[in-house]
Amino acid sequence: MKRRHSVMMGTACSDSSPSPNQSSSEPVIPLQLDILEEIFLNLPPQHVVCVCRLVCRQWKDVADSESFWRERCRREGYQLRDPSKVPSNWRLFYFLSKKRRNLIKNPRAEDEFQGWRILKNGGNKWKIEGSMVKHSNPAVQKNFVTSYGWCTKEQVINLMEEGYNPSFMDEFQPHIRISDWYAPRWDCGSIYKICVQLLNHKQDILQEFRPEPISFPQWNDQQWNQMVHVFKDYGPGVRYVRFTHGGKDTQFWAGWYGIRVTESCVEVCPALDN
Repeated sequence: MKRRHSVMMGTACSDSSPSPNQSSSEPVIPLQLDILEEIFLNLPPQHVVCVCRLVCRQWKDVADSESFWRERCRREGYQLRDPSKVPSNWRLFYFLSKKRRNLIKNPRAEDEFQGWRILKNGGNKWKIEGSMVKHSNPAVQKNFVTSYGWCTKEQVINLMEEGYNPSFMDEFQPHIRISDWYAPRWDCGSIYKICVQLLNHKQDILQEFRPEPISFPQWNDQQWNQMVHVFKDYGPGVRYVRFTHGGKDTQFWAGWYGIRVTESCVEVCPALDN
């Protein structure tokens, strides 16, 4: 059965050349488009784009059709957040939804300070330590620690370099979700602050999330807390995301008794969360 299936696929294209064992008078019977589309829907998406669409014009038409990628989104659960905002490119919507990921580099301090730009390095400066309290995500084993002077650091994410082209961002305006985890030491008061900005191509601020700093008293439970914000309906022009966070202790103790941060995250979310 498998060999017969491959032969049918080989003769499915009306503009393909006859094989050496096939006379030119032998009719070529192309697969019906709905059958061909069903076959493609059961293949890996990269295979459809990189292999199938290169075979012949008929296969390319199916692999490029908006209906094919719209159906693929439906079957894999990538739903529109707003039915009134229909993407003009369903294939792009599909792949950006499928490849949703954390755009922050080195969020858990696994690679020292790689990817981060230190803005303020007060007191005894930033440091990396093992987590004092177990995090809800077992993969989190380290965190960044602040000192008795202000310590802040940032990352600027270039959305185009990450695969989010300007036309998609302007037309569709997918949600941009940010989150950050922070925790105090139990024996020392501390302050945590965060600022996330959406920037245009000149890195001018278009929208900003800057909550009030959060203070912890001495003798607290030192548990992890999560900060979450979602940017919506931010308008056209967003090309960068600037993520800045940090803090300090409030006792002015030498060493590293200030706020701890880890598992920072920036995600572009085209599809509705399942």
